[in-house]
Amino acid sequence: MLQDEIDNAQRAVRTDAYQLSVGEIANMYKNGEIIINPDFQRLFRWEIGQKSKLIESILLGIPIPSIFVFERMDSTWELIDGLQRISTIIEFMGELKDQTSSASRPPIALSATKYLSSLKNVVWEKSDQISDLSVEEQKELSASQKLTIKRSRISVEILKRPSDNKTKYDLFQRLNAGGSAANAQEIRNCIIIMVNDNYARFMRDLSIFSGFLAVVSLSDEQIKKQKDMEYVSRFLVHTYIQYDGKLDVEEFIDESIIELATRNETQQARATFNDTFGLLNLAFGSDALRRIQDGGHAGRVGLAAFECIAVGVAKNIAYIQSKPNPVEHLRLKIKEFWDSPEIDNFFSSGLRGTVRIQRTVSFGERWFSV
Repeated sequence: MLQDEIDNAQRAVRTDAYQLSVGEIANMYKNGEIIINPDFQRLFRWEIGQKSKLIESILLGIPIPSIFVFERMDSTWELIDGLQRISTIIEFMGELKDQTSSASRPPIALSATKYLSSLKNVVWEKSDQISDLSVEEQKELSASQKLTIKRSRISVEILKRPSDNKTKYDLFQRLNAGGSAANAQEIRNCIIIMVNDNYARFMRDLSIFSGFLAVVSLSDEQIKKQKDMEYVSRFLVHTYIQYDGKLDVEEFIDESIIELATRNETQQARATFNDTFGLLNLAFGSDALRRIQDGGHAGRVGLAAFECIAVGVAKNIAYIQSKPNPVEHLRLKIKEFWDSPEIDNFFSSGLRGTVRIQRTVSFGERWFSV
C-alpha cells in the first residue's frame, strides 16, 4: 500500500538538474526564459545587508543553494524557489524589472560585510538612478570581479512537464514553508497566483472592501502580514466548501482555495462577501465579531467568531436580506448568539482547529438560518 502510493507519486514528478552560471541565468531572465512572477515580489523582503552578504558569498566562492524552477508549457522556466537570491543578483546588475511595468528597477549599492568591508557603496555599474548615493560616491566593480560573479555556478533543479500543476504548488509550498521569508498566507497567495492570477486579483479586491476592513478591524502590522487575505481565504473556503475533518486546517484551506481558484466563480462570491460584511458593518461595525458581555463588546476578533458569525451570515445571506429590517434582525441574532451556552464549545483553550471548524461553521449556518 505505502509502496504503491510512493510509486504513483514518483510518477507524477519528473525532475532534471543543471549547473548554470550566474551570467547564463541573468541572460535567460532578460530574454524571458526564466519567469519571476511580479506578484511574488511581495515575498522579496531582503534588506540591503542580506543582499550584500549574497554578493559577498559569490565573490568569495561560497556555494549558493540550489534554485527550483517549473518547466511551463512553452518550455520557459518559472522560478518557484530562490526568489530572493536570483532577484538580488539581477537587481544588483540593474536588470530586475519593476512589478508594475517592463522597465528595470533602479540598481542597488551594497553595504559593508563581515569579510569584505570595502563592499560599502559598491555597484555593478555607476548610475544616477541609485537613490541616496551620488555617482561620485559609487565604487564600480572591476571587470575581473564582474566575471567572477558571472562565472559563478548555481544548481538549477527543474520540475519538468508532465509533472502536474498540483505538484508545482506542493513543491512551492514545501520549499518555502520552512523559511522565515514568508508566512503561510503569503505562500498561499503565491499558490493562488500560480493557479489563476485573475482569482488572486479578485481576492485582493475583496480584501480592500470597506465593510470588510471595518468589521475585521486589522492593524497595519496584521495587514502587512497578510491577515486580511487570510480572512478572505477562510471566508471563501468555509462558505463554499464543506470540511470533512480529514486534513489539517491549513492544508484544507490550501487545497480548497486551489479548488476555488480553479472554478473561478467570482460574481456570486463577490456579492455574498460584500453583502455579508456590509450588513455586519451596519449592525455593529468593528464590534460585529467581538464578544458581547456586561452590555458591551470586549476582546479581539478571533477565528471562532469569524467562522460562526461571518460565515454563518454568508450561508444565510438571502434569508437575512428577506427580513423587513435585515440590520435589526442581524443585531438581535448576534446578541442572542453571545448569550447561547453552546458557544462555550468553540472558545475553550486548547481546542484543535480541526475540531473547532467542524463545530463553528455548522453551528453558525444553523444559527442564522432562523
